[in-house]
Amino acid sequence: MSDINQLYMSALQNVCWKDPSDFVFATHYHKQWLLEQGSLSRRLEQYCQALTVSLLENQVVPVDSLSLEEQFLIGEHECLRRQVILQGDLSSWVFGRTLIPVPSLKNQQYDLVRQGNIPLGLTVFSAEKVRRDALQVGLTETEIGPLFARRSRLWMNEKPMLVAELFLPQAPIYTKETV
Repeated sequence: MSDINQLYMSALQNVCWKDPSDFVFATHYHKQWLLEQGSLSRRLEQYCQALTVSLLENQVVPVDSLSLEEQFLIGEHECLRRQVILQGDLSSWVFGRTLIPVPSLKNQQYDLVRQGNIPLGLTVFSAEKVRRDALQVGLTETEIGPLFARRSRLWMNEKPMLVAELFLPQAPIYTKETV
């Protein structure tokens, strides 16, 4: 894992996750981004000409590599761990880490193992039955400054996955521009 990816992973692990009702949002604009209920990928697409994905990892990991909190949220199963950088016009915007329990991969309308360089949100939010719950938000201090993060459980056809997103310094959440 590269140094920068290790920095992002460490930043996610150090987030003190909070329920949105217990989090002090710096601005209403930040709140809108962090509480987005739809596809973050679709929202990011509005701020660039090309949204791309740099796939960092896509492998099955044992249950003991998950935190107890992660196991509580998605069950005690081996998981497909997908780590990516979402880029808008080649600028790194979001580090994403998704944990998909192996049982959640079965009998789906999409093959999430072969998602590759396609933003996961575009696929998941195209499924027939999708919902989000257990949304948590946070701010973490890093050597590149404070960064916002969010984590939520997505249900695709009644099967869970856990998505954590770290908003990198160039992400639109940190600008006041609107589309």
